[in-house]
Amino acid sequence: MASRTLSTPRTRTRTTTIGFVNLGCSKNQVDSEVMLGTLARDGFTLTDNPARAEVVIINTCGFIEEAKQESINAIIEHGVLKKTGACKVLIAAGCLAQRYQGELLKALPELDGVVGTGDTGRIADICRTLLGFGRQTQRVWASPPPYLYDELTPRLRLGKAHSAYVKIAEGCNRNCAFCAIPLMRGKQRSRPIESIVAEATALAADGVKEINLVSQDTINYGVDLGLRHGLVALLRELVTVQGPRWIRPFYLYPQQVTDELIDLYAGEEKITKYVDMPFQHINDALLKRMHRLGDKAHITRLVDRLRARIPGLTFRTAFIVGFPGETKAAFTELKRYLTEMEFDRVGVFLYSDEEGTSAADLDRKIERRLMEERRTELLAIQEGIALKKSRQLIGHTIEVMVEGVSEETDLLLESRHEGQAPEIDGVVYLNEGTAEVGDFVKVEITDAAAYDLVGRIVG
Repeated sequence: MASRTLSTPRTRTRTTTIGFVNLGCSKNQVDSEVMLGTLARDGFTLTDNPARAEVVIINTCGFIEEAKQESINAIIEHGVLKKTGACKVLIAAGCLAQRYQGELLKALPELDGVVGTGDTGRIADICRTLLGFGRQTQRVWASPPPYLYDELTPRLRLGKAHSAYVKIAEGCNRNCAFCAIPLMRGKQRSRPIESIVAEATALAADGVKEINLVSQDTINYGVDLGLRHGLVALLRELVTVQGPRWIRPFYLYPQQVTDELIDLYAGEEKITKYVDMPFQHINDALLKRMHRLGDKAHITRLVDRLRARIPGLTFRTAFIVGFPGETKAAFTELKRYLTEMEFDRVGVFLYSDEEGTSAADLDRKIERRLMEERRTELLAIQEGIALKKSRQLIGHTIEVMVEGVSEETDLLLESRHEGQAPEIDGVVYLNEGTAEVGDFVKVEITDAAAYDLVGRIVG
C-alpha cells in the first residue's frame, strides 16, 4: 500500500487484517480511500504488508490495455500469498472488476470475490461474507454503478497529508469512441455543492493546503443537477473555505469553457493557474472519428483565449496516438501542432481496442510498433519544449509548497510550484534552506531539467 502509515483504534478482540493495493488514476484513489475508511470504521485492521493480511483487496484499473494488464499482474502476484502468506480471501475491486466480473473469476481462480464500482460502500460486509464462505466459493458484487460517496463517508487518505483529491462527480455522459468509462462508471452523477464544500471544510481542518477536484468530466459538473454553470458555482463556494491555498480542477473537456470560468481562473488567487484539458488529437477527421466535439480551429482559439486572459497559465493536455485511421499525414499534423503550440505538459497514450466501444469496430487499425514509435517522437518533441521552458525559470524566484524529504535522497527537500500537479508533473528540489511539510516558501531557481527544477529557499 502506498504512502501514509495506516492505523486503527485498538480493540480487545482480534480483528481481521486487510491489505490493500491501489492502482489507476486519482479517481480510483478516492474509491480506495473510501473503502479503507469504511473498513477501518467497521473494525478491520489495516496493514501496509499484504503478506500479513488475511484479506487482500486489489483496486483495479480498466481504462486501457496497459492498465488492465497491470491489474491482472497484481492479482496474480498477490494470489501467491494464499500459499506463502496469511491470505484467506483475495478480492478484485474497481473498474476492471465492474467491467469483466465473472470473466475475472474464471480466468483467475485465486480470486474469491469481484467488487464493482457500484458496491464500493459495501466492502466491509463483502469481506465478512467471503470470510464466512470459505476458500472454495467465488462471488460477484457488480451492481449498476449508482454509488457516490458524500461528506459523511469515512475516508482514510493516501498520499501526502497536505494534499487531497475530492471527487465532485462520477460517471460520464460523453460518447468518445475510444473510451469505456461510461461502461464501467455509468452516466454522470454530480455531488451537491454543499456536500463538496463540507468535505473541503473538513479537509481544511485536517491541515489540507491543496484540494484537487477530480471527475470524469469536470467541465460538465452539475448538469445532472440542473445547474447551468455548475463548475463556476462550485468554485465560487470553494474559494470561501478557509485554509487551502490551492484549488486545482482536473479533466476539463474543451467545450463549455465560459467567460465566467476563465474570469474565475484569472481572478481568484486560490484557483491554480493550471488547466488540464485533454485534446486527444488535433486532426479534424480523426477528432470526428473519435466522436470528439469541436475541431482544430476551435481548440486553437480556446488555447489562445485561455493564455491571453489567465496570466502565468500552465497548460496540460494529452493525445492518443494510433487511433484507427491515423495516417502519416495526420500524425505529422499532430507533431507540427505540438511544436508550434508549446504546451507546458503533455501526456501521450497508445490507443487500445476496448470491448463495447465504437472504436473497437473501426477499420484501419495501427500496428503497436508504429504506435510506440509515434509516442516516442511526440515525447521527444515535448521534452525539448519542457526543457526550454524550465531553463527560462533559472534566476527567477517562485513560490512552492514543500512536500517533505525527497524520495531520491534525504539530502534534499521536495516541493511543487503552482504549475506542477501532484504525481503527474515534475517537482522542485530544494538544496538550501529549511521548511516544514506543507509550508509555502519563496525559492530561487538555480538549475533545471526538462521536468524538474532545483532551487534554494530565500527570505
